[in-house]
Amino acid sequence: MSLAPRPASSPFRKILAALILVPLAIVIIAFAVANRAPVTVSLDPFSSDQPAASVTLPLFALVIVLLVVGVLIGGVASWLRHGKWRRAARRLEREAARLRDEIDAHKRVAGAAPGHVPPAAEPPKRLKLQAPVR
Repeated sequence: MSLAPRPASSPFRKILAALILVPLAIVIIAFAVANRAPVTVSLDPFSSDQPAASVTLPLFALVIVLLVVGVLIGGVASWLRHGKWRRAARRLEREAARLRDEIDAHKRVAGAAPGHVPPAAEPPKRLKLQAPVR
């Protein structure tokens, strides 16, 4: 994740947002005014005459509530689906930080004594094979 500052919103983005949001708001308001009639939503599948659980509200409110619930369900589903990518990003960020620390340590060792080459590790002992016996 980058810590670089985000650029300020450009005037083009503000104009584009206004061109989208203003007509959308007008459509929503017109829909709400045209659909003010109350509707009864029954939550009881067994009794349609005398429902045990029902809600009466304007049609536009019902539609808006259902849209909001749909957006929330979609957002949660998307968040759950991208969990593996968030885990991978966290793992890779930890690995990158560890590698940066390792590089810094190598730079400190190399910078401590100019011309100094760290000793090479001892190679593993070789396996000596015996001549075959006849």
